[in-house]
Amino acid sequence: MQIEKYRYIVVEGPIGAGKTTLAKRIATAIGAQTLLEQPQENPFLEKFYRDATRYALPTQMFFLFQRMNQLRDLTQGDLFSAPVVSDFLIEKDPIFATLTLDDDELHLYRQLYDHFNQVSPRADLVIYLQAAPATLNERIRRRGVQSEEAISENYLERVCESYSRFFHHYETSPLLIVNTERLNPVESSEDFDLLMQRIFSMRGKREFFNRGE
Repeated sequence: MQIEKYRYIVVEGPIGAGKTTLAKRIATAIGAQTLLEQPQENPFLEKFYRDATRYALPTQMFFLFQRMNQLRDLTQGDLFSAPVVSDFLIEKDPIFATLTLDDDELHLYRQLYDHFNQVSPRADLVIYLQAAPATLNERIRRRGVQSEEAISENYLERVCESYSRFFHHYETSPLLIVNTERLNPVESSEDFDLLMQRIFSMRGKREFFNRGE
């Protein structure tokens, strides 16, 4: 595979899409290092799922600083000494801020986000994992993470809609949109191999990948 083609790959998708597991699989396959979200370190996350109005701002700010610090540490080192596979795209961070913050909080968040995002590295490829809210809900329940038990179907629907709108307009990096309703590269070795073949045969700026293509 042409590993040098992609030095910085990002796997994205709403909660339950399988982005972290897939990012790890891709990293192992190409000998890359991983740059992963650490939601377990956010002391506000479980509280947010139970009381979004009260805990939205501290939850969002914690994640923003965490992600920016990770990207800063990466860019201050030798980013391209080895390929990097990440499970978060910093440009999508405002999705959750827009969904959960009131106007004054969102204004504060945007000021900080715009300041930090100026120095964020650009991905060579973004892989967006799509799935219906019902599918995501089933996967979330199946993995049984305590902090996620209070996630509502309504919230998942809003998140999915926001992701769809975001990536409909996304043009910063090459984008591969993967329908995980029909493909399961997280759990199926066959589907994972198909995905890897598709990744390294991409020619366009935006491509869609469904089973049978």
